Amino acid sequence: MRWSFKIARVAGIDVRVHATFLLLLGGIAYIYGVHSGIRGAFYAVMGTVLVFLCVLLHEFGHALAAKAYGISTADISLLPIGGVARMERMPEKPLQELVVALAGPLVNVIILLALGVVLAFSGGVNLESVSDPEGPDLLTMLLVANLIMLLFNLIPAFPLDGGRVLRALLATKMPYARATRIAASIGQGLAFAIGTFAAFKGLLLLGLIAIFIYIGAENESAFVQMRLASSGFPVSSAMMTRFNTLDHHSTLDQAVDALLGTSQRQFPVLDDNGGMAGLLTKHNLLLGLRRFGPGTLVTEVMVRGLPSLLPHTNLERAFTVLQQSGSQALPVVDQTGRLIGLFTAENVSEFFLVQNALARPDRRSAP
Repeated sequence: MRWSFKIARVAGIDVRVHATFLLLLGGIAYIYGVHSGIRGAFYAVMGTVLVFLCVLLHEFGHALAAKAYGISTADISLLPIGGVARMERMPEKPLQELVVALAGPLVNVIILLALGVVLAFSGGVNLESVSDPEGPDLLTMLLVANLIMLLFNLIPAFPLDGGRVLRALLATKMPYARATRIAASIGQGLAFAIGTFAAFKGLLLLGLIAIFIYIGAENESAFVQMRLASSGFPVSSAMMTRFNTLDHHSTLDQAVDALLGTSQRQFPVLDDNGGMAGLLTKHNLLLGLRRFGPGTLVTEVMVRGLPSLLPHTNLERAFTVLQQSGSQALPVVDQTGRLIGLFTAENVSEFFLVQNALARPDRRSAP
């Protein structure tokens, strides 16, 4: 994920923090510092860090449960809106998805029980102290935060855990695709109800959450439909076969000519033997122009070490590899390693549109 940096590696999983999360901490420190002084700013930042530590543990619950089923997690990123575990894939077996989806909320339940025991032996829960800007009871605040986190995540709507739980339960009685459509529809209905309530009450944050849930449900449904439509087809059926390449002696100025002269946005860079040396993306090209100038070789800013695909690779598998790579495109090579195609997310999307049109013909006679 762009603008994020690694802070640790736990159980083979990178822990990353997005730059906007640091902006969040800075904003909280400033606001509380102005109104409550250094002490208030310290407690506010400390409380936020502890809450996001719980978020991190929640995501590790998902990741470790998935690992038990042979599903790896590349990293977990912390953002102002929460945490994101970048798993290789979600399990499609209903029971496995149910376990993975519930593992995160289960972590919050364990934290709640642990905090409850500690608070029971240290004077009990003091809810009034949570709103004390100069020195809130951090344990009570964490208790409330985890309870909210637990209840919110169990809302039966994508992309929340409750939506995945609902789909897993439905998938025990019906096909996976239909279960996804029904779960997504229920989630969008809930999002609409929440958004309507937020509009009448003037609750901006709740309204934004409703939009987030609605879009998340729509994206999940579209993603599953796309993935199922691509299964059973090879990469060769959707890869780009007409594209421009650059050799490793090319400069960024020459790459600009290729960018402006075509609709292509990713350019394979070839070595002297015609093999794939790297990939120059539009983003890296513009970044290189700003930092180093037009005379710089493309090899200075190209992406290296990308996985390659074979033309007979299953399209669904190829899309998963593309997502895991974090790249905008992947090379398709033959058995000798010669570049024969380029595979992008746009390819999958266009392939899906074609397959959808073929599956739902509305043919009429030409006038």
